[in-house]
Amino acid sequence: MKDIATDAQSPLLEIRNLEKRFDLDQGFLETIKFKGGRFVREARSVHAVNNVSLEVARGEALCVVGESGCGKSTVARLVAGLLTPSSGEIFYDGARIDNRTRNQMLPLRKKIQMIFQNPYASLNPRMTILQALEEPVRHHNPGFSAAEVRDKVAEVMMSVGVDPSWAKRYAHEFSGGQRQRIAIARALTVDPEFIIADEPISALDVSIQAQVLNLMLEAKESRGLTYLFITHDLSVVEHFGTRVAVLYLGTVCEVADTATLFSSPKHPYTRALLSAVPQLKDDRPNHIRLKGEIPTPINLPQGCPFESRCVFANSRCKSEKPKAIHQPDGSIVACHALEEGRLESEAVGP
Repeated sequence: MKDIATDAQSPLLEIRNLEKRFDLDQGFLETIKFKGGRFVREARSVHAVNNVSLEVARGEALCVVGESGCGKSTVARLVAGLLTPSSGEIFYDGARIDNRTRNQMLPLRKKIQMIFQNPYASLNPRMTILQALEEPVRHHNPGFSAAEVRDKVAEVMMSVGVDPSWAKRYAHEFSGGQRQRIAIARALTVDPEFIIADEPISALDVSIQAQVLNLMLEAKESRGLTYLFITHDLSVVEHFGTRVAVLYLGTVCEVADTATLFSSPKHPYTRALLSAVPQLKDDRPNHIRLKGEIPTPINLPQGCPFESRCVFANSRCKSEKPKAIHQPDGSIVACHALEEGRLESEAVGP
């Protein structure tokens, strides 16, 4: 097992003021609009990630949660180098990586691996399972002999419960859970230290999800892995995560360790999310119904992105973006109402 205590004070991954915009109007003619009786030039963009700052410590599992379209997967792809940030910085093990070329990123590919959401699309249908698992080993270890490649693949297959007899078969011959095990095995063949998991169980049957999660937890303990885990399922977060970052409209609302977040959520959006989780016990407040509609990421609100749906919002929330403030219990929350003490003075209604 790798030593995860080494240099424990410095984060393995650090994201600083990360932003990502996707241009909607590509050509010159598309930017020409007719407004107020005259033609103006206006380029529209989708603001997918907006000033996100996060840290991931060695050996932990940071879960990023939020509604569909909140920017979770975009953050994952930016960290993996599959997308280029519009602004901001990404540091891995103290070195900046977001400005590296494709060739400069190659040494990091062995350390950082990604598990994708859809196991039906992430495996090449023209390759056997053995070919799919051997390819990354050969690519990242050119000095390995054929026997060493086979031994490495066999060792990883056994560790994640992939039957060696599957080696000559193709991806379409397996179920979703089996395919995701193969995808996890593929990520582990190069002995990574950091895994980006983009909703790895959302496409699987509920009966299989726990098996895959437990497999990933076992790999974390036995191999000393660090996870950036993207999900919208809070029950998964409670089981898997050590810390949680809550995103809304591409903005971080709250960051806290898992126990603190579930026992004492502070941001109104976090409270609404947790109230929607089905519970067998009746010791939590009633389900919080959010008002209004989610603002479009094309025209972001001037102030807090959650203002239009928040029962605690006032004029300051409408005009000023909240800053992330450290709380006494170690959590980080961006909310004017919490800062001003308005959350405790007003009851959260259904």
